[in-house]
Amino acid sequence: QVQLVQSGGGSVQAGGSLRLSCAASGYTGSDGCMGWFRQAPGKEREGVAALSGSSYNTYYSNSVKGRFTIVKDNGRNTLYLQIDSAKPEDTAMYYCAARRSLCFVSTWDSQMYNYWGQGTQVTVSS
Repeated sequence: QVQLVQSGGGSVQAGGSLRLSCAASGYTGSDGCMGWFRQAPGKEREGVAALSGSSYNTYYSNSVKGRFTIVKDNGRNTLYLQIDSAKPEDTAMYYCAARRSLCFVSTWDSQMYNYWGQGTQVTVSS
């Protein structure tokens, strides 16, 4: 049984940093893709970062490129999202997700992801 358990998040002022964690069990991601999505109130869920398990290629949405970093610690089987230079528009519920298909196909289509974490709130104040 695959489980993704998230931790981290919280509140930060604009320009600050946060790190989100997603500990995986029952899934290594070596043949698939893991990513981070977010959903703000009244908005659709959007993908912001993804990491290929085989090539370690990373993918970022234009809204976070240069500010967010996705990494995976294979020893801990944990995915991280480092948020730097946070902006108020980054405020949202963040979800980690995993799938058994490659990242480059429909990277930001949430329906392609088989497994989801419980979500963690990130609030950025101006």
